Amino acid sequence: MSLLGKKFPGLLGYPMTPFFAAGAIVLYGVNSLQNALSNTAQYKNDPRNPNAKPADGH
Repeated sequence: MSLLGKKFPGLLGYPMTPFFAAGAIVLYGVNSLQNALSNTAQYKNDPRNPNAKPADGH
């Protein structure tokens, strides 16, 4: 009796390749959009913006 049950006798990676590629494309697009929007004039000096300059002093 095996711990994880019987091995599935089919391909897993090959049929899932389009979904992996689509996920990578979506993540790249969301990242690009986030970076573009965080550098707009409205959010350039927002303290939540990771690219904003820190305040001087403590």
